[in-house]
Amino acid sequence: MIEVRNINKRFGGFVALNDVSLNFPAGELTALLGPSGCGKTTLLRIIAGLERPDSGQVLLDGEDASMRHVRERQVGFVFQHYALFKHMSVFENIAFGLRVKPRNVRPSEAQIRSKVAQLLELVQLDWLADRYPPQLSGGQRQRIALARALAVEPRVLLLDEPFGALDAKVRKELRRWLRRLHDELHVTSIFVTHDQEEALEVADRIVLMNKGQVEQIGAPDEVYNHPASPFVYGFLGNVNLFHGRVHEGVLEANGVTFDAPDHAHAQDVDGIGFVRPHDLEIDRYTPGAPGIAVRLARSHAIGPLAQLDLLRNDDATVIEAVISTERFSALALKVGDALVVRPRRMQVFVDREIGAPAPPIGARSEIARQSVA
Repeated sequence: MIEVRNINKRFGGFVALNDVSLNFPAGELTALLGPSGCGKTTLLRIIAGLERPDSGQVLLDGEDASMRHVRERQVGFVFQHYALFKHMSVFENIAFGLRVKPRNVRPSEAQIRSKVAQLLELVQLDWLADRYPPQLSGGQRQRIALARALAVEPRVLLLDEPFGALDAKVRKELRRWLRRLHDELHVTSIFVTHDQEEALEVADRIVLMNKGQVEQIGAPDEVYNHPASPFVYGFLGNVNLFHGRVHEGVLEANGVTFDAPDHAHAQDVDGIGFVRPHDLEIDRYTPGAPGIAVRLARSHAIGPLAQLDLLRNDDATVIEAVISTERFSALALKVGDALVVRPRRMQVFVDREIGAPAPPIGARSEIARQSVA
């Protein structure tokens, strides 16, 4: 197991990590997710020993490794841009870490050849052993980089935006491949990404970071369905915001009211309702219909889902909605149509700085009755 305790790191006046403490369970694939500059790569490099924290500890299997050199930590590191040796063959790149081990623990030449052959077969590139990195595709190079990291049998595998330099199709194929490989090897792994879809698809657990601090930790479905803060809600996928005031369990935003039962004791404080595009119901407008009156500004219906841009009648802001193409066809929608939109579920957060209680993780709200004239 890997543990970091009270890690702090500054670069001049910039706070990269602010008192971060985390456990990374053995055998799990954990994603460090967040926007650029949130501290995720700095934390990964500190775990690897490539950066020194200003304070705090890194523990590997309960032992303090904070002062150990990177070579003593038994970590495998995979970089975004491969970092393969261009003058070495694929075989020699993978064998490199084994050949530079101290003489007393260095495998024999026969053992090295056997190990490299096994790894090439594992990453499904055994037919490329004699090629050189410039002769490989980006996806092939990244798989070779992963094989090289695994050759030294690391305690932990660290991956820094491993698929960031690849095109979308190759990236999707490789992250599925990485998930299958991890299920086979069960090496404790930490990978850094700013790609929400990548983290949600590949990881056992997600650590969502913002401004050098941890916002939320949990399984992919937990952080997506039960975000702990407005930042998490907004970062994980598209979201519609309804700004208003919360009073005794009701959010009023531009004259439309929504239930906020988790804030029953709030007394006229600022609040924001968060609704994902797929959590909106769409109907044709009829006078007195409950919901928000809108007009269809744009639609994009390809594949199983239709994406709609809806213009509110009251303040001309845009609401994003996603419905099935079957529903889109049944409504026979066209630009300019008058519609009414209702959230199926909404999460309301209130301004914590003026005394309102923070919502519990997973707190949800349902739309209240509201007639739109």
